[in-house]
Amino acid sequence: MAALDPAHPLGQLLQRDPRYKLDAYLFVLEALSFAQESLGLGAEPPLEDLEPARGDATPRTRSGRPRRKPAERHLTGQELCEAARHYAIQQYGYLARTVLAAWGVRTTDDLGEIVFNMIDIGQMRKTRKDKREDFHGVYDFDEAFCRDCSFVVPDPA
Repeated sequence: MAALDPAHPLGQLLQRDPRYKLDAYLFVLEALSFAQESLGLGAEPPLEDLEPARGDATPRTRSGRPRRKPAERHLTGQELCEAARHYAIQQYGYLARTVLAAWGVRTTDDLGEIVFNMIDIGQMRKTRKDKREDFHGVYDFDEAFCRDCSFVVPDPA
């Protein structure tokens, strides 16, 4: 993997908060896309519920109303955690828990910390209802990624 420019917001975040590797942040973004595109999760929140992305001026229509980006679907913390579990199993199988742990991700709380770090640097958005606690204890990693479990990944069709 190429080195990340230290001036990039993710590079600055990695210096400020070394708990998680770059791969953990990229994984969460990929899990979000997986949830929306493959699992069909997420709903379009009312525009008034979306908080503006940090560092971004909200585009406006000619009438001055905020313009929504096309197909911006929002997942709850629980939905993103479940999507991350399915995506990790699909990508890494029985090694999913080991791979995530190598990146600093050992609980669903870690997924929430990553999401809120990304929100803080303007790489993800949240609604006014979203909070870190939404990621607390969604599932136990030992159970979710156990070696003796038979994994069932949902059919994207």
